[in-house]
Formats: sequence, C-alpha cells, structure tokens
Amino acid sequence: MAGFRSLARQVRDPASDMALRRYSLRKCLERFAPYGHRATWDHLCGRHGFGPEDREPAPGRLTAALDELEEARAVWLAYEERFAARRRREKQDGLRRLGALDDWHRRVWGGNGVVRCGDPHVHPTEPLPEVLRRLIRALEGTPGEECPVCASPRIAWGDPIAPYEPRLGPVCGDCGVDVPREVLTPGALTRARREECRLASVA
Repeated sequence: MAGFRSLARQVRDPASDMALRRYSLRKCLERFAPYGHRATWDHLCGRHGFGPEDREPAPGRLTAALDELEEARAVWLAYEERFAARRRREKQDGLRRLGALDDWHRRVWGGNGVVRCGDPHVHPTEPLPEVLRRLIRALEGTPGEECPVCASPRIAWGDPIAPYEPRLGPVCGDCGVDVPREVLTPGALTRARREECRLASVA
C-alpha cells in the first residue's frame, strides 16, 4: 500500500494522465484528511477551483491542492512529535496515567478527522494549515469558551442521527467542526448540552 509521500509524487508526475494524478490525490486523503475524507476533498476542490467529480482537473490546481494538504500535514506531524516527546518525558518522570487529552490524541493520531466535519459541505474556509495551527494553539493552551477554529460561541451538542454521520459531542454552529471537548471549559460544555436540548424541543 502506497504511503502519503509516494502518492504525492504520483500527483506531481507530469508523465501520468490527469485521471491517475487526481486519483492519487484522493488516495492521499486516506492517509491524512483533517476534516474527514469527504469534507477535506470538498474543501480542496472549492479552494483550488476544480469540481469534486472533475476527472481531469488542471495540473496546477491539483498540485496547489496537494501543496496545501502537505503543508497542513507537516504542521500536524510536528505537533504530534512534540506531544510524543512530552509523553516520553512524563513516563520517565513516573507519570503514566493518561488524561482525557491523551485519549483524544489516540483517536486522531496521524491527523485523520482531527477537526472532523460531519457534514462534508460545511467546513472552515481558511487554508488547512491555518486551521490546524489554531487547533494546536487551543490544545496547547487552556480550555476556552469558543470554537478554537473560528472563535464562534455557537457550540451545540451534535446530532446522533445526523444525515451524514453521527455527531456525538460539541459541534461549532458556524464552521461545522467537531470541537474537542478537552479545549472547552466545563461551562462551555454545559451550554452546548443545553443548546442540544433547546434545539430538540424546537424540532
């Protein structure tokens, strides 16, 4: 099975036909897709001007999409290295008990779905590297009251029977990301649960 770097080389290979290069970019999303596969693909298509079903997009647009994805991956892998180094130091110091943030990291290790968007058509519009930098600042900082990606206070508990995929935690009502519970204060989490109840009563 080809890795991310090997697939990236195929995307940039001018000797390959465009359908294969596009396919290789889609395969890259099986290795790294911050919003989830479908939402990340929708994001890259929208930002770089080719259609989700376009079998032969312009080469420059395809490589620009890959450039954005690669930069985002580098940002996230550098963070994961720092996180792993911290955990090694903690273990050496005798701190072996895992916290809630460690559990979250285990679920998203490698970057797939790190800022998952359950609706593939609702996601942040900013470049992927900037979105990940904002999330990382929140993960390395203290819990807050707002979405770490877009600073919106409109956070509600997700719909477990959403049309695309279940949302089982806090979801930003503006940019659509699943907000890690660990970056929110207890008060923000309580308000998100109340918002879920209010929306359910309205429905």
